[in-house]
Amino acid sequence: MNSRREYRSSRNALFDGIEEGGIRASSSYATHEIAEQDNDHAMDGLEDRVTMLKRLTADIHEEVDGQNRSLDRMGNDMDASRGILSGTMDRFKRVFETKSSRNMVTLVTSFVVLFLLIYYLTK
Repeated sequence: MNSRREYRSSRNALFDGIEEGGIRASSSYATHEIAEQDNDHAMDGLEDRVTMLKRLTADIHEEVDGQNRSLDRMGNDMDASRGILSGTMDRFKRVFETKSSRNMVTLVTSFVVLFLLIYYLTK
């Protein structure tokens, strides 16, 4: 009986090792599948974030282009205003250089009338 017991114990030891290896293999396969699913889930999350960042950078680019166009228009308008104001200043210089009493009275009268007109329109 002892030999039979030894045979069974050796047989069990032999098959237990195979079963354990089988269990380990399937367990390792399941772990690998879980890790693969986690990686796929993480890649989907990263893809969503990359898509969101891509849209955000496109929106920022459009906003910057719009702001640059707006600044260019403002710069052009300021240049035009500067030209008009310099022409007006040249005219004022000519009026004050002549020191003609007639021109001076006309200028002062124009300012007074303009002031009164603005005063009554705002009241």
